[in-house]
Amino acid sequence: MKMEGKVWRYGDNVDTDVIIPARYLNITDPVELAQHAMEDIDTSFAGNVKAGDIMVAGKNFGCGSSREHAPLVIKVSGITCIVADSFARIFYRNAINIGLPILELGEDVERIKQGDILGIDLKAGILSNKTTGEEFQVQPLPGFIQDIAQAGGLINYVKGAKK
Repeated sequence: MKMEGKVWRYGDNVDTDVIIPARYLNITDPVELAQHAMEDIDTSFAGNVKAGDIMVAGKNFGCGSSREHAPLVIKVSGITCIVADSFARIFYRNAINIGLPILELGEDVERIKQGDILGIDLKAGILSNKTTGEEFQVQPLPGFIQDIAQAGGLINYVKGAKK
């Protein structure tokens, strides 16, 4: 699975209440909910993110509550992958469950800036910064997780396996 997109860059400890503020959790339509993604730290995100863009963050991305709304609004917004130094474990698992690929790059994530263009090869675990020419090796997602992402999430993956 290969992807390429523009970077939306965030820092350390971005919690689920910042990703999608709790005041909007009464909205049941994921597309409408995604219109409020990241608005407490980046009012430009929801109105300007494009399908295929990539989110990059620092340490402990997705900390806070266990709500699946957080990775869901990021995916529905059009983000195809999140790259971070590290992720909160429950966010990591929720992202996998909904079919949103995520990669831990460690401290090298600091070399990626807002607006850079990244190319990602999930199978090979190669992240290329097309803007700077740098290339990074990341731990590739295990095959079954890539299959879940390709299927669009765990439920679709399981449904497909039962056929």
